[in-house]
Amino acid sequence: MSDAVSDLLGFIDRSPTPYHAVAEAVRRLEACGFEALREDEPWSLEPGARRHAVRAGGSVVAFQVGSTSPAEGGFRIVGAHTDSPNLRLKPRADVQAHGYRQLGVEPYGAVLLHTWLDRDLSIAGRVTAQVDGRPETFLLDFGRPLLRVPNLAIHLYRELREKGLVLNAQDHLVPVVGLEDGPELAELVASELAARGTVQLAADCLLAFDLMLYDVQPASLSGAGGEFIHAPRLDNLASCHAALCALERASGSELPAFTRAIALYDHEEVGSRSASGAAGPLLRDALDRVVSGFKGGAPQGLARATARSTLISADMAHAVHPNYADRHEPGHRPVIGRGPVIKTHASQAYATDAETAGLFASLCARVGIEPQHFVSRSDLPCGSTIGPITAARTGVRTVDVGSPMLSMHSCREMAGSADVAPMIEVLSAYLEGPQ
Repeated sequence: MSDAVSDLLGFIDRSPTPYHAVAEAVRRLEACGFEALREDEPWSLEPGARRHAVRAGGSVVAFQVGSTSPAEGGFRIVGAHTDSPNLRLKPRADVQAHGYRQLGVEPYGAVLLHTWLDRDLSIAGRVTAQVDGRPETFLLDFGRPLLRVPNLAIHLYRELREKGLVLNAQDHLVPVVGLEDGPELAELVASELAARGTVQLAADCLLAFDLMLYDVQPASLSGAGGEFIHAPRLDNLASCHAALCALERASGSELPAFTRAIALYDHEEVGSRSASGAAGPLLRDALDRVVSGFKGGAPQGLARATARSTLISADMAHAVHPNYADRHEPGHRPVIGRGPVIKTHASQAYATDAETAGLFASLCARVGIEPQHFVSRSDLPCGSTIGPITAARTGVRTVDVGSPMLSMHSCREMAGSADVAPMIEVLSAYLEGPQ
């Protein structure tokens, strides 16, 4: 296993939720000298400054200021998203039925529901509790098998063979957490926070939570030669990891005129319309503050900066499925293990155009990689990404790319170990230069 692949698997395992992914990203950034900025304080920046800012726990922007004002040098940005489709606990989650204690959940994003059945599931996220008379928020990860959504036995579901599996999100996905005399969720949370040394509090001090289910099986390699990665949340933690690695590597190289940046957003899987999503003001606010915070300032600085900027929107791409090849456009069938994919859609589900596709292709050529291409069939709808949303919000020219994968939106997804390093190489070349 290469160092890049091993690092990716560890990153995924330590990031069961967007909040944990951002915490892990911040840990890595700070180890490389990126200092935290507060959004409620003024930003004063100088050439070479390495900074990061977190919004709402699940999104982070990080940058290294170039040698000149961004109004002159522009920005080079890599964007990705920290969230993945899953099952999330309802605010009043406790359910008792027929001798069992269960937890009410609702799907987040376009979940492949059947993939969550009969898996060893845990709970992670963040909780807000009353501590010393004020609300405080804490990360939480139970980190062990705690729940299961059991399948119905074939003996009680004979029509399965003729009609196929049909799941109702309200009725059939309620996980079992114990027998009816077991503890309620608040008790479990308080006990786990205490056991992990986070905080001591009574169950009735729990005020609210953003908690979600995840499969505890670690990320792994498979295939005759270890050519496949099996892991949850590859969409899109693999791209977040590549962006982080590229910024870490680039920040140690010669300082360019442009400002290097990454933006890792929450809420892409539900449309990005949030204060911390790509449709919100997070990135534009950050770019504006970097421009105005650069010593000396610049007249009409943000507009000048964005006109000189580009963004690579990195989100996983559809590899051709060997059992469903007819669902793919015949001339555009990416294969796992053959490198990064440029994604194009005439109606702007992807933001790629000739100029930005050419930029990415030239970066690939610089590091000795031949890019693949993806276009949806003309008779099938196309998914989308943060690319067109970010381009519309900021006016920055954008290309949509990704590494090829299978089982997208499954509880456990599949990608190629040979595709990890090439994406990091291309994004590193982009953030390093040349001018």
